[in-house]
Amino acid sequence: MIKSLRGMNDILDENEYKRFTYFLHVATNTAKKYGFHYIETPLLEETALFKRSVGESSDIVGKEMYQFIDKGENDVCLRPEGTAGVVRAFIQKKLDKAGGIHRFFYAGPMFRYERPQKGRLREFHQFGVESFGLASVYEDAAMIMMVSDILKELGIGYRLQLNSLGDSNCMPQYRESLVSFIQSVEEDICEDCKRRKETNPIRVLDCKNEKCQSLYATAPKLINALCAGCQSDFDKLKKILNNNNISYEIDTNLVRGLDYYSKTAFEFVSDNIGSQSAIAGGGRYDRLVEFLDGRPTPAVGFAMGIERLLELINMPQESREGYYFGAMDDEAVDIIVSLTHKKRATNKAICDYKAKNLKNHLKGADKMHAKYCCIIGTNEMADNTIWVKDLQNKTESIIKMDEF
Repeated sequence: MIKSLRGMNDILDENEYKRFTYFLHVATNTAKKYGFHYIETPLLEETALFKRSVGESSDIVGKEMYQFIDKGENDVCLRPEGTAGVVRAFIQKKLDKAGGIHRFFYAGPMFRYERPQKGRLREFHQFGVESFGLASVYEDAAMIMMVSDILKELGIGYRLQLNSLGDSNCMPQYRESLVSFIQSVEEDICEDCKRRKETNPIRVLDCKNEKCQSLYATAPKLINALCAGCQSDFDKLKKILNNNNISYEIDTNLVRGLDYYSKTAFEFVSDNIGSQSAIAGGGRYDRLVEFLDGRPTPAVGFAMGIERLLELINMPQESREGYYFGAMDDEAVDIIVSLTHKKRATNKAICDYKAKNLKNHLKGADKMHAKYCCIIGTNEMADNTIWVKDLQNKTESIIKMDEF
């Protein structure tokens, strides 16, 4: 028997697919309320796209990508995250040169070759949002508000962690001081941190090694070295969140896992999913469009890992809906098929093509969570009527077919 690959699961279980589709419903409706529209990008992209955007110092590019040479000798990979593809499409469609504000949301599978664990698969699904053309910190706040709105509607509690990564004015000087600190403890840090010191030093602060984290407790903090512009933006962001009753905590080691962030960085974390506590995260990436050969364009966005959220979702109470049609005699099957087809023009309608007794049809209607069970048997055919039971109110009636 052929089985699915390790870390690549089917969304098939009733509880799981209901939660998955409910999440998509809530998230997409919320994004639309904020003025965003849907974008779809390919699952397969040139490997260079992610090396130049995500960064070769990241674990994603260095260790986790599904990368191969295709039959046309192209170096390609399955997308490990969503932002780079959206930026590529943004530039390819010349929207960077068109100017204006462009807001997108997407949902779909991503691929990373890592050790599968609960809520962390090799094929996983993300919902993401990207905004281009606005340098205002109000747009950063809108991203955070949108995530907060989605999580609140799903009934998921969270803690919001916030940091500023500075910009080209304050980052170089901070980088020098951080590298000096790393060199002072270099003998005791892990090999990944030694490599990151050469490629992207700030990423060492994101190291999950406990010994490294204890050493970095006394490392210089970027938040204490922000230039006047970055400090002003960060103070304004905190004020906006305070004014809108969104609680947050400052995490000076929050750097996000990708190289393209600057200024605002944020993560929403849950205390109910073990050590992998991040359930959403994002920030500003004003340099990424330019990195990928586009015209310099301010941008900000976020992504949410759907599988991590599923068990945390508080599902709304499911109400009965729609019609179940059944025949008690073979001669009535054609009639109920036609009735089902007509009813689907305005309602959810399900048809059982097999003639059964009333008890079994009622069981079928209950299993489908239908509101109405509609049955035709010999008597109904003779009288041109249909027997209907309201499964919510527990009432029965016989209705003339024309009235029905």
